[in-house]
Amino acid sequence: MSTINYFKKYSVYALLAVGILFTGCKKDEDDPAPENELEVITDVKLIFTNTSDATDIVTARAQDADGPGVGELAVLDPITLGVGKTYTLTYEIFNNLETPGENIGDEIKEEDDEHQFFFSFSDNAFSNPMGNGNIDNASDPINYNDTDGTNPVGLMTTWTTSTTQLTGGTFTVRLQHQPGVKTATSGATDGDTDFNLQFVLNIQ
Repeated sequence: MSTINYFKKYSVYALLAVGILFTGCKKDEDDPAPENELEVITDVKLIFTNTSDATDIVTARAQDADGPGVGELAVLDPITLGVGKTYTLTYEIFNNLETPGENIGDEIKEEDDEHQFFFSFSDNAFSNPMGNGNIDNASDPINYNDTDGTNPVGLMTTWTTSTTQLTGGTFTVRLQHQPGVKTATSGATDGDTDFNLQFVLNIQ
């Protein structure tokens, strides 16, 4: 092999290597790491506290022990509330795959302009709010006690149960992650769903 052909051959290899490197770098620049990824949530607890009796607390849990993967959040408890009582609903939301557990509720509060809770429930299970919730229609009444400064969030809401007993009803809470799309009129199908949990609801 002549010296000229030798250098031609290895010059081609060098150019190919530079081309591959450039293409790889360009691809990385064109495809940045995704932002606004959904939170890893392994434990959710709904906490209903009677506004007239702070010792009257009703909790209901959902859990996904393995985090992302085959399992999903599974409801563990029914919600059993008293007839004609008013409750404040708050949450404990954690990623317990971390040690110590990561408080996702704190992150939702920090990113309240990107999150909103939506609800549905058996018709007229509550005297306030009335109806069946706002998952089907975002403008339906829900008593939100917190906002992102403009729009509702739902880390705290108020519920007054009906004076009629209910057995085997339903109560669904849905957390939507809505970066860049949350507005006064955004609904339960806008953005991505962090969780959608349906509990059995009893009012006795």
